[in-house]
Amino acid sequence: MTVSGLFFRLGPDKFHPKGITYGPLAADATGVGFGLHDQAAKDLATIRDLGANLLRVYEIPPRWFLDLAHATGLKVMVDAPWNKYLCFLDGLTTRDNAREIVRRTAEALAGHPAAFAISVVNEIPPEIVRWSGVDAVAAFLDELVAVAKAVDPALLCTFGNFPPTEFLQPRSIDFVCFNVYLHHPVPFEKYLTRLQIQADSKPLILGECGVDSIREGVDTQAAILSWTVEIAFRKGLAGLILYSFTDEWWKDGERVTDWAFGLTTADRKPKPAFAAVADHFRAVPYLPLPRTPRVSVVVASYNGASTLEACLRSLSSLRYPNYDVILVDDGSTDGTAAIASRFPAIRQICHEQNRGLSAARNSGINAATGEIIAFTDSDCRADEDWLHYLIGDLLRQGGVGIGGHNFLPPDDSPIAAAVMASPGGPAHVLLDDEQAEHIPGCNMAFYKTSLDEIGGFNPVFRAAGDDVDVCWRLQERGGLLGFSPSGFVWHNRRNSIRAYLRQQKGYGRAEALLEPLHPAKFNALGNSRWQGHIYSSAMTGIQMEPSVIYHGLFGSAFFQTLYRPTPGLLLQALTSLEFLGCVILPLLALGFVAPILALLGCLALLINLVLCSIAGKQATLSPGKMRWWSRPLIAALFFLQPLVRGWARFRQRWTTGKATARAIRQRKLAAREELKGKPNERLYWADKGVDRGRFLDQLLQRLREEGWAHQCDDGWKNHDIEISGGNWTHLTLITAAEYYPNGKVLLRCRLSHRLSRAARTLRFGHMAGILLCVITLQWGPAIVLLVTALLQQFWYHILGLELEESVAHFVDSHAAKTGLIPLAAESINS
Repeated sequence: MTVSGLFFRLGPDKFHPKGITYGPLAADATGVGFGLHDQAAKDLATIRDLGANLLRVYEIPPRWFLDLAHATGLKVMVDAPWNKYLCFLDGLTTRDNAREIVRRTAEALAGHPAAFAISVVNEIPPEIVRWSGVDAVAAFLDELVAVAKAVDPALLCTFGNFPPTEFLQPRSIDFVCFNVYLHHPVPFEKYLTRLQIQADSKPLILGECGVDSIREGVDTQAAILSWTVEIAFRKGLAGLILYSFTDEWWKDGERVTDWAFGLTTADRKPKPAFAAVADHFRAVPYLPLPRTPRVSVVVASYNGASTLEACLRSLSSLRYPNYDVILVDDGSTDGTAAIASRFPAIRQICHEQNRGLSAARNSGINAATGEIIAFTDSDCRADEDWLHYLIGDLLRQGGVGIGGHNFLPPDDSPIAAAVMASPGGPAHVLLDDEQAEHIPGCNMAFYKTSLDEIGGFNPVFRAAGDDVDVCWRLQERGGLLGFSPSGFVWHNRRNSIRAYLRQQKGYGRAEALLEPLHPAKFNALGNSRWQGHIYSSAMTGIQMEPSVIYHGLFGSAFFQTLYRPTPGLLLQALTSLEFLGCVILPLLALGFVAPILALLGCLALLINLVLCSIAGKQATLSPGKMRWWSRPLIAALFFLQPLVRGWARFRQRWTTGKATARAIRQRKLAAREELKGKPNERLYWADKGVDRGRFLDQLLQRLREEGWAHQCDDGWKNHDIEISGGNWTHLTLITAAEYYPNGKVLLRCRLSHRLSRAARTLRFGHMAGILLCVITLQWGPAIVLLVTALLQQFWYHILGLELEESVAHFVDSHAAKTGLIPLAAESINS
């Protein structure tokens, strides 16, 4: 039995646990509560008739029971039966006893064909965890897993968690096991979604869920267990275990008679729930979707031959009835074409020259026949149930698109694992457990009509940024993006430092192209500003505050949730290219004049290195991929990544800004000949009225068509449109409509230029330099800096006026096409 992403495999096939708990029953002469052999044989045969394939037992099973389970076709999961009701961390004896019982449990299962997993403990009382400390208990659970693995490294390990200790998250367990007793479908489904997000890259099974037929009635028990099984598998959980097979249940040597959770009575007579569960066990795991719309899977590849065959092979065997695959070879010069020829069922589109990722994906969209278009990359391998869960969640959630996880393949290298834990990798951003703000391009799907409405992918994004741009544009139009916790792909990370840094250069260029299109989405450092939580193995900042747990009054809350503070932006700010270029290097340079400044520069550099070291220490790494050099390497990448990515972003901004400025100057020459009146205030008269919103929508459309870098108001601005004038100036446009008798309207447009962030940063640098020179009594350099700053401000003003003239001329031409009459501001004011 092995773990494969979010599921289990028995050999090459997936194994979906459909389990039931068994016992403890009356103890035999040896004190083991598994009853007599003949009765156990009958029980296990009945359980197999139920359609179950897994037993969960709470005592160490004798060998004959494991042999019997194997002969019946059942796997066994065993809870190590040590006393968790004591403050076990307070005494050496209790800890040693727990270790010994876990060791003996693992020895009983080691190598047996019926063995599924060991649970090192089940449901530690929350007050015990609160007493001993969450981190200490989690560390002890990791220690118990290590004890079991020392006996049998291949034995799967978990622990039985439940809502009162939801916050317990040991790192070394192979899968997440949760006992959940909720008797209403809506909160049950929502809680499962929450657990799936918390489980992240590990399989999630429900370790116990059941209904007491004494208090609820046998018919209600049958109904609740029916929708429990259906929801769990429809949500894409790895499996579930129902509690329990029979009402016969013994605890501490006594028969329990006031609970009846069994699917059968104590004398093994089936209740209605038995037949209901049997029907659902036969139907799961692959419940039919409400409908199966045709899906076109688009793979864009440029020189991806090294991973393409594995990608296409995975896409050829998806468990979804209505799909096709389109490979777009974007001018590859390697063996891509030869590999594609081995898959005749896959349609191939060839570009003679490399046109970029967005253009390749647009070619796939144009050729697609599906109602839905799914995208993955040539360095990915899709899980066989990828589309089943991705499309099922899209239909259920009702958005315009959806995405899912992308996991590190188990055969990837330790360097790739370190790269995955380093900043800047592909990650999803969630606003809540189901709604996404961003989904990465290696695992995303959209309705074709939604992509057509926004004109597909923007061809300006040749290597990266296309997915971010599409997500933001869809959301600007009111579209919702969902997230599928079970629809995942394996995604190979960069296997060398050089390849990783080259990837980050591409991301930096993409950010520079995104920023003028979506300025509201970026912060002062030019980094993306997200409203949701970034789900990534890499740290997005240093956790400066401890996590907080809601325990409830006296630690008695049934749902005790862990709240992690948002990582501070200190790491992002103090490791940025801007901090290096505007603080550290100037201080070191001025140190030749004033040695104290060199000391401050060295201190700033030391702070940078310390923060990177802390980030490397806090990074999450798979134990199997950990090497002695892993964390130092991650710390080094935290230092290098923002510099490489920031420099690429700066260079692309500079190149784009110069091109924009040239275009502005060319438009200015035409504007000066035709422009009348003040460029910063434009007035237009309409005898038959005008819709201001429609005027602005049409203006935005023309700006897009003619390639102006611009951004529409996002609802939080005090202007309608912002237009970029290059590296140094921006312009804002605001409109207002005045209404007169007989439907006549005067439309006012005000244009105001302002400095760009680069210009403001340079001005701040001049001011800081002047201040430092004054403090150190360096009057000559201070005067030079002051004169330079004044000349720059004059130059910025001239560029701003040129931008106003160009935009005023553009707005005038647009107004003329819509039938508006330009008026001079002086005539209105007089």
